[in-house]
Amino acid sequence: MRMAVLDGKQIAKEIRDQLAREIEDLKQEGTVPGLAVILVGDHPASRSYVLAKERTCKELGMHSVLTELPESISEEELLEYIQSFNLDEQIDGILVQLPLPSHISESKVIEAILPEKDVDGFHPINIGRMHAGDEQAFIPCTPLGILEMVKQTGEEISGKHVVVVGRSNLVGKPVGQLFLQENATVTFCHSRTKNLTEQTLQADILIAAVGKPNLITEDMVKPGAVVIDVGVNRKENGKLCGDVDFEAIKPKAKHITPVPGGVGPMTITMLMNNTVLASKWRKKLKEVH
Repeated sequence: MRMAVLDGKQIAKEIRDQLAREIEDLKQEGTVPGLAVILVGDHPASRSYVLAKERTCKELGMHSVLTELPESISEEELLEYIQSFNLDEQIDGILVQLPLPSHISESKVIEAILPEKDVDGFHPINIGRMHAGDEQAFIPCTPLGILEMVKQTGEEISGKHVVVVGRSNLVGKPVGQLFLQENATVTFCHSRTKNLTEQTLQADILIAAVGKPNLITEDMVKPGAVVIDVGVNRKENGKLCGDVDFEAIKPKAKHITPVPGGVGPMTITMLMNNTVLASKWRKKLKEVH
């Protein structure tokens, strides 16, 4: 059986090339898409993600503002920063890097961002719009990246059985919803699912998003399945690995994503995609008024 490792970096590059062309067209019309990123504290992983986002903005020719705040900042002060970006005409998208310190309510922070600038897709209004199938919804970046990767395989999604292992609000639930809207049949599995192997063996498309190293083993995947690994874990030797036993499963899968280099590069690319979309939608709104 032919097996293809899905190269997230390559797929992301192709999408970014297209975005760069769209950004150039917007600039010709006097619009520069702008993204504001707020980092609270000095969490190494968060800092790494934020710097990668800022670098990608610059590579694409977008306007980018990085605000770094101390971990001790009050919730009220953070909300004031968000409000200033809500009012800033140069900013189309606002992202507050999670997780936040324990004294700050993540839900309050997310809800403080204007839905039309919520390029992370976490605001309850955007979540509601996504579930309703509204085209004017921002889709969370990782689920959107996963859907795009599966589409890139050329595999038919309609009528297929998608099994999602994981039910988080950030990945599991929204990615299942996206595939449901593509007319797939979707099964959600989680820590209390009985006979997990029985469920995963039915998957035409298997998405693992739980954060447990090598949870999905070779005997849990049917031949010819598309396997998407969202997990990012560290082995005892410090090396990164996913939720899927990649080496054991790759001869069996039709398409499979590696860790690193699979879903990860797509997440930042979809953030850029959402920011460009936000810019276009805001431009259209201004033209109407």
